[in-house]
Amino acid sequence: MSLSIRNQIPGTVTSVTQGEVMATVRLRLDGGQDLTAAITVEAVEDLGLAEGSAVRAMMKATEVALATGPVTGLSIRNRLPGTVSDVAVGGAMATVKVAVDGGELTSAVTKDAVTDLGLAPGSPVVALIKSTEVSLASV
Repeated sequence: MSLSIRNQIPGTVTSVTQGEVMATVRLRLDGGQDLTAAITVEAVEDLGLAEGSAVRAMMKATEVALATGPVTGLSIRNRLPGTVSDVAVGGAMATVKVAVDGGELTSAVTKDAVTDLGLAPGSPVVALIKSTEVSLASV
């Protein structure tokens, strides 16, 4: 199956914490970073997720925010440091490719954000992704 989701990074489940309806799934990405996904308990069961399961973490480009430095006082759990590798600017929006250990992420941001943040190839950034916006696929 082909997907339109550009951001797909391989990893391994390190823990699953189940609640009544939702679960948090912690992963260790192949690049060594930790990532958390908040998915339904039903999805955990359907995918057969357990510690050691190989997965692919997926997130839409519109759900990847960028910061130019460390961020504190924020509920977003997933903070992946990286370096801008490419910027493509359109009339209103832009895509920013970010090299992270073990892969690459694409972020869709406004053209104004690119200008205001001074984003250009080589710029250090932190990709911010809410755990509720991370989908998982079993491998």
